[in-house]
Amino acid sequence: MATPSLTQALGLFFQAHPWHGVSPGEQAPELCTMYIEMVPTDAVKYEVDKATGILKLDRPQRYSSQPPCLYGFIPRTYCDTRVGQRCSERVGRPGIIGDGDPIDVCVLTEKPIQHGAVLVEALVIGGLRMIDGAQADDKIIAVLKGDSVYGSWKDISDVPTTLVDRLRHYFLTYKALPDAPKPPVEIAEVYGRAEACDTIKLSFEDYRAKYGQLTDLFSPG
Repeated sequence: MATPSLTQALGLFFQAHPWHGVSPGEQAPELCTMYIEMVPTDAVKYEVDKATGILKLDRPQRYSSQPPCLYGFIPRTYCDTRVGQRCSERVGRPGIIGDGDPIDVCVLTEKPIQHGAVLVEALVIGGLRMIDGAQADDKIIAVLKGDSVYGSWKDISDVPTTLVDRLRHYFLTYKALPDAPKPPVEIAEVYGRAEACDTIKLSFEDYRAKYGQLTDLFSPG
Protein backbone atom coordinates (compact mmCIF):
# COMPACT_ATOMS: atom_id res chain seq x y z
CA MET A 1 0.00 0.00 0.00
CA ALA A 2 1.33 3.42 -0.96
CA THR A 3 2.43 5.66 1.89
CA PRO A 4 0.16 8.74 2.12
CA SER A 5 1.70 12.16 1.75
CA LEU A 6 1.82 14.50 4.73
CA THR A 7 -0.99 16.53 3.16
CA GLN A 8 -3.18 13.41 2.89
CA ALA A 9 -2.28 12.35 6.41
CA LEU A 10 -3.26 15.72 7.85
CA GLY A 11 -6.61 15.37 6.13
CA LEU A 12 -7.34 12.24 8.15
CA PHE A 13 -7.16 14.12 11.44
CA PHE A 14 -8.06 17.75 10.71
CA GLN A 15 -10.82 19.45 8.76
CA ALA A 16 -9.48 21.32 5.76
CA HIS A 17 -9.66 25.10 5.59
CA PRO A 18 -12.39 25.65 2.95
CA TRP A 19 -10.44 28.40 1.19
CA HIS A 20 -6.92 26.99 1.20
CA GLY A 21 -7.28 23.31 1.98
CA VAL A 22 -9.94 22.29 -0.56
CA SER A 23 -9.13 21.71 -4.22
CA PRO A 24 -11.40 23.38 -6.78
CA GLY A 25 -11.24 20.11 -8.72
CA GLU A 26 -9.42 18.63 -11.68
CA GLN A 27 -11.99 19.98 -14.18
CA ALA A 28 -11.87 23.57 -12.91
CA PRO A 29 -12.74 26.18 -14.07
CA GLU A 30 -15.53 24.56 -16.11
CA LEU A 31 -16.67 22.30 -13.26
CA CYS A 32 -15.66 23.43 -9.79
CA THR A 33 -15.96 22.29 -6.23
CA MET A 34 -17.51 25.26 -4.45
CA TYR A 35 -17.97 26.08 -0.77
CA ILE A 36 -21.44 27.32 0.19
CA GLU A 37 -21.69 29.91 2.95
CA MET A 38 -25.34 30.96 2.63
CA VAL A 39 -28.65 29.51 1.45
CA PRO A 40 -31.87 31.35 0.45
CA THR A 41 -33.52 30.89 3.85
CA ASP A 42 -30.72 32.62 5.78
CA ALA A 43 -31.83 35.79 7.55
CA VAL A 44 -28.28 36.53 8.71
CA LYS A 45 -25.08 36.86 6.72
CA TYR A 46 -22.57 34.06 7.15
CA GLU A 47 -19.03 34.05 5.82
CA VAL A 48 -15.89 32.03 6.39
CA ASP A 49 -13.48 33.40 8.96
CA LYS A 50 -10.28 33.70 6.95
CA ALA A 51 -7.98 32.94 9.88
CA THR A 52 -9.67 29.74 11.09
CA GLY A 53 -11.79 28.54 8.17
CA ILE A 54 -14.83 28.32 10.46
CA LEU A 55 -18.13 29.63 9.13
CA LYS A 56 -19.05 32.63 11.25
CA LEU A 57 -22.04 34.91 11.61
CA ASP A 58 -20.98 38.19 10.05
CA ARG A 59 -24.10 40.21 10.75
CA PRO A 60 -27.89 39.88 10.90
CA GLN A 61 -29.68 41.14 7.82
CA ARG A 62 -31.37 44.35 9.00
CA TYR A 63 -34.13 44.23 6.40
CA SER A 64 -35.83 41.69 4.12
CA SER A 65 -32.90 40.95 1.80
CA GLN A 66 -32.11 37.24 1.46
CA PRO A 67 -29.88 35.52 -1.12
CA PRO A 68 -31.91 34.16 -4.07
CA CYS A 69 -29.67 31.09 -4.47
CA LEU A 70 -26.81 29.21 -2.86
CA TYR A 71 -23.94 31.62 -2.29
CA GLY A 72 -20.28 31.00 -1.54
CA PHE A 73 -16.87 30.93 -3.20
CA ILE A 74 -14.42 28.84 -5.20
CA PRO A 75 -11.50 27.51 -3.11
CA ARG A 76 -7.96 28.64 -3.90
CA THR A 77 -9.08 31.73 -5.79
CA TYR A 78 -8.21 35.33 -4.98
CA CYS A 79 -9.38 38.58 -6.55
CA ASP A 80 -6.37 40.82 -6.86
CA THR A 81 -4.32 42.46 -9.63
CA ARG A 82 -5.28 40.20 -12.54
CA VAL A 83 -8.99 40.09 -11.79
CA GLY A 84 -9.04 43.85 -11.28
CA GLN A 85 -7.16 44.46 -14.53
CA ARG A 86 -9.59 42.21 -16.42
CA CYS A 87 -12.48 44.25 -15.06
CA SER A 88 -10.76 47.51 -16.05
CA GLU A 89 -10.22 46.23 -19.58
CA ARG A 90 -13.79 45.02 -20.01
CA VAL A 91 -15.48 48.18 -18.74
CA GLY A 92 -12.91 50.66 -20.05
CA ARG A 93 -12.16 52.11 -16.64
CA PRO A 94 -8.57 52.17 -15.35
CA GLY A 95 -7.52 51.65 -11.76
CA ILE A 96 -9.92 48.90 -10.67
CA ILE A 97 -8.42 46.40 -8.21
CA GLY A 98 -9.61 43.07 -6.88
CA ASP A 99 -11.52 43.07 -3.60
CA GLY A 100 -9.02 40.81 -1.79
CA ASP A 101 -11.43 37.89 -1.33
CA PRO A 102 -11.92 34.52 -2.99
CA ILE A 103 -14.15 34.77 -6.04
CA ASP A 104 -17.86 34.62 -5.19
CA VAL A 105 -20.31 32.14 -6.70
CA CYS A 106 -24.07 31.88 -7.08
CA VAL A 107 -25.19 28.26 -7.51
CA LEU A 108 -28.61 27.62 -9.01
CA THR A 109 -30.52 24.50 -8.02
CA GLU A 110 -34.13 23.41 -7.60
CA LYS A 111 -33.28 21.50 -4.43
CA PRO A 112 -33.83 23.15 -1.01
CA ILE A 113 -30.42 22.88 0.64
CA GLN A 114 -31.02 23.79 4.26
CA HIS A 115 -27.68 25.11 5.50
CA GLY A 116 -24.27 26.34 4.44
CA ALA A 117 -20.79 24.99 5.22
CA VAL A 118 -21.15 22.37 2.50
CA LEU A 119 -19.18 21.58 -0.65
CA VAL A 120 -20.98 21.24 -3.98
CA GLU A 121 -19.92 20.51 -7.53
CA ALA A 122 -21.30 23.03 -9.99
CA LEU A 123 -20.94 23.86 -13.67
CA VAL A 124 -19.93 27.43 -14.49
CA ILE A 125 -22.29 29.16 -16.95
CA GLY A 126 -21.58 32.89 -16.61
CA GLY A 127 -21.15 35.77 -14.22
CA LEU A 128 -21.94 39.31 -13.13
CA ARG A 129 -19.21 41.94 -13.47
CA MET A 130 -19.90 43.72 -10.21
CA ILE A 131 -17.90 46.77 -9.14
CA ASP A 132 -18.04 47.95 -5.54
CA GLY A 133 -16.44 51.38 -5.34
CA ALA A 134 -13.22 50.83 -7.29
CA GLN A 135 -13.00 47.11 -6.57
CA ALA A 136 -13.86 44.15 -8.80
CA ASP A 137 -16.33 41.89 -7.00
CA ASP A 138 -17.37 39.39 -9.68
CA LYS A 139 -20.19 36.95 -9.01
CA ILE A 140 -19.75 33.69 -10.91
CA ILE A 141 -23.03 31.97 -11.82
CA ALA A 142 -23.13 28.17 -11.86
CA VAL A 143 -25.68 25.33 -11.83
CA LEU A 144 -25.53 22.38 -9.46
CA LYS A 145 -24.12 19.33 -11.19
CA GLY A 146 -26.91 16.87 -12.01
CA ASP A 147 -29.72 19.29 -11.15
CA SER A 148 -32.87 18.04 -12.89
CA VAL A 149 -34.21 21.53 -13.65
CA TYR A 150 -31.15 23.73 -14.18
CA GLY A 151 -28.51 21.12 -14.94
CA SER A 152 -28.93 21.35 -18.71
CA TRP A 153 -28.07 25.07 -18.81
CA LYS A 154 -24.65 25.57 -20.38
CA ASP A 155 -24.39 29.36 -20.68
CA ILE A 156 -25.94 32.48 -19.22
CA SER A 157 -27.96 32.80 -22.43
CA ASP A 158 -29.93 29.72 -21.29
CA VAL A 159 -31.05 31.47 -18.10
CA PRO A 160 -34.39 33.35 -18.17
CA THR A 161 -33.92 37.10 -18.02
CA THR A 162 -36.18 37.31 -14.96
CA LEU A 163 -33.81 35.07 -12.98
CA VAL A 164 -30.74 37.08 -14.00
CA ASP A 165 -32.61 40.25 -13.01
CA ARG A 166 -33.38 38.71 -9.61
CA LEU A 167 -29.68 38.10 -9.02
CA ARG A 168 -28.78 41.59 -10.20
CA HIS A 169 -31.41 43.17 -7.96
CA TYR A 170 -30.16 41.31 -4.89
CA PHE A 171 -26.55 42.40 -5.29
CA LEU A 172 -27.50 45.98 -6.14
CA THR A 173 -29.76 46.38 -3.11
CA TYR A 174 -28.67 44.11 -0.25
CA LYS A 175 -26.41 46.81 1.22
CA ALA A 176 -28.92 49.63 0.71
CA LEU A 177 -30.40 51.39 3.73
CA PRO A 178 -33.51 53.60 3.79
CA ASP A 179 -32.76 57.31 3.53
CA ALA A 180 -29.03 56.59 3.11
CA PRO A 181 -26.88 57.43 0.09
CA LYS A 182 -27.01 54.76 -2.58
CA PRO A 183 -24.09 52.31 -2.11
CA PRO A 184 -21.42 52.69 -4.83
CA VAL A 185 -22.25 49.28 -6.33
CA GLU A 186 -22.89 48.57 -9.99
CA ILE A 187 -23.13 45.59 -12.29
CA ALA A 188 -21.30 46.71 -15.39
CA GLU A 189 -21.66 43.50 -17.38
CA VAL A 190 -23.45 40.17 -17.49
CA TYR A 191 -21.10 37.71 -19.17
CA GLY A 192 -21.20 34.16 -20.47
CA ARG A 193 -19.44 30.90 -19.72
CA ALA A 194 -16.21 31.58 -21.61
CA GLU A 195 -15.59 34.91 -19.88
CA ALA A 196 -16.49 33.39 -16.51
CA CYS A 197 -13.94 30.60 -16.98
CA ASP A 198 -11.27 33.12 -18.00
CA THR A 199 -12.02 35.23 -14.91
CA ILE A 200 -11.74 32.19 -12.65
CA LYS A 201 -8.40 31.30 -14.25
CA LEU A 202 -7.14 34.80 -13.45
CA SER A 203 -8.31 34.38 -9.84
CA PHE A 204 -6.30 31.12 -9.67
CA GLU A 205 -3.25 33.07 -10.88
CA ASP A 206 -3.89 35.82 -8.32
CA TYR A 207 -4.12 33.17 -5.61
CA ARG A 208 -0.82 31.55 -6.60
CA ALA A 209 0.86 34.96 -6.71
CA LYS A 210 -0.42 35.74 -3.21
CA TYR A 211 -0.11 32.38 -1.47
CA GLY A 212 2.08 30.25 -3.74
CA GLN A 213 1.53 26.54 -3.88
CA LEU A 214 0.64 25.82 -0.25
CA THR A 215 1.34 22.13 -0.76
CA ASP A 216 5.02 23.10 -1.12
CA LEU A 217 5.00 23.76 2.63
CA PHE A 218 4.64 20.03 3.20
CA SER A 219 7.30 18.91 0.75
CA PRO A 220 10.35 17.23 2.27
CA GLY A 221 13.49 19.33 2.54
